[in-house]
Amino acid sequence: MLVLILGSAAGGGFPQWNCSCPNCSGLRSGSFSGKARTQTQVAVSDGGRDWFLLGASPDLHAQIESTPVLHPREGVRQSPIAGAVLANADLDHTLGLLILRELQPLRIYSTAAVRHILRDDNSMFAMLERVPNQAVWTPLIPGDDFQLQTPPGRDTGLRCQAVSLADHFPAYVSQARQQKLRPEESSVGLIVAAPSGARLAFFPAVPAVDDVLLAVLNSTDVVLFDGTFWSDDELIRTQGSGQTARQMGHMPVRETLVKLSGLSRPRKIFLHVNNTNPILNHDSPECREVRAAGWEIAEDGWQLTL
Repeated sequence: MLVLILGSAAGGGFPQWNCSCPNCSGLRSGSFSGKARTQTQVAVSDGGRDWFLLGASPDLHAQIESTPVLHPREGVRQSPIAGAVLANADLDHTLGLLILRELQPLRIYSTAAVRHILRDDNSMFAMLERVPNQAVWTPLIPGDDFQLQTPPGRDTGLRCQAVSLADHFPAYVSQARQQKLRPEESSVGLIVAAPSGARLAFFPAVPAVDDVLLAVLNSTDVVLFDGTFWSDDELIRTQGSGQTARQMGHMPVRETLVKLSGLSRPRKIFLHVNNTNPILNHDSPECREVRAAGWEIAEDGWQLTL
């Protein structure tokens, strides 16, 4: 299985357009020991013929253009991108679908809750359904194993399973709508398996870890895990107000290092890193602590082979 990390930052990217925190200011001035990042985007393929996006980043156009294997290969209009698997309805995870609106057939996997939020409540996403079979919406049920298929229905060799993680819907979803949706369908992690048996875990938003989730993660070969915030009060300390990491549905990295210290099998990589997180600074004690614990911090453009 081929894995592309096209983007590795949390919503807003790094630097964030309206932020002058020490990280963003330092990167702009050239005094920061670290790299710019676009918003989190991962693509997977078994052999490189058909690619599936895990989520759909607002930065997707630039990410595709910087990745030759995702460029059109034949004809006037064509793409090796066969579809997307959505873990939630967050804007930084779904807005990229609108960038893929140019009548290209796509298969989109999502829970019923995410599909209702995007298709039924937001008329903009009708741009994905201007012609028959432009977007093939396919149910994703937490706990069930399913084959990733091209829009016409051809199996690609990859299988996927969604793991329910939280009952945290995006802030833009009204309380009235939330009461009609299944909370366990609001946010999932994804396990992608290749015919070879190789397994990838994609978990960009994790509010907590229990023994069941630990066992799931330890059955994989690579874990791409929520690295949004270093500490629970990071935003409050940085900007003087805001929500805690847990209120936003993210377990702090500092806690993750303890909770996941027993993982023995997989390669462990943090992604979805917020612009305020000190681990972005290669010279910070927090970055050194992460690396000493056996974790890596994803960068845009990484390519993995499982």
